[in-house]
Amino acid sequence: MAGPTTAERGERQQESSGPPQARRLGGRRLRRIVVLAAALVLLGAGSAWALYGSSWLRVERVSVSGTRVLTPAEVRAAAAVPVGDPMISVDTEGIEARLRRKLPRIDTVDVVRSWPHGIGLKVIERTPVLLVRKGRDFVEVDDEGVRFATVSQAPNGVPTLELTASRTGPGAASFRRFGRDRLVREAVRVAGDLPAAVARATRTVHVRSYDAIALELGDGRTVAWGSGENGRAKARALTALMKAAPGARHFDVSVPTAPASSGS
Repeated sequence: MAGPTTAERGERQQESSGPPQARRLGGRRLRRIVVLAAALVLLGAGSAWALYGSSWLRVERVSVSGTRVLTPAEVRAAAAVPVGDPMISVDTEGIEARLRRKLPRIDTVDVVRSWPHGIGLKVIERTPVLLVRKGRDFVEVDDEGVRFATVSQAPNGVPTLELTASRTGPGAASFRRFGRDRLVREAVRVAGDLPAAVARATRTVHVRSYDAIALELGDGRTVAWGSGENGRAKARALTALMKAAPGARHFDVSVPTAPASSGS
């Protein structure tokens, strides 16, 4: 019987050498996977240690910006940022809530991480548009009607509310219908709609009833504003009227489509 040909012997040799080669390739692939997995574990452990365990990324300073009346020291004290703690663990939302609760003068605050060691507190304070008397003090009220601070001295350029509506007299019906708080909100609404130049010159906002709100300027001029409705139209009418009659002492924009001035 004839023996296997050369071609047959080659095929058998290839078949017998196939499985060991596949095993070698599979072993190499497995080693790569193991090495890669180990590297990822070490990288994760190193990152966690750098963020939480090392002294490299810890809070060392707290900066404050945007204050006008408040001092940076007051803001830092109220924020109570945990100096020395890992940067990554600082509760920024908790700090923001704490600042708004402890310092009502703050309207908005943004707490930001300034890597590798800083926490920044970016503050925007409320701006008073009206003052409400409280004994010898004044309560500051912003354009949203929020009473946010009590001060002993009236800030310059902020008008004082004079609420003369009462349960008796001409304003009694308005007082019973709307109540004191609503009338104060209407005064705040008017103060927020005033043209900038008029707002700076206004000394007092008089509220006799819902429909009878008037302004007294620092130089003695007066403005009949009416209700708090159509504020923007009234502001435009008042600006034009004051330019057209600079010597007038009394202005009436309660009906903004028919403004009037009088006196000299």
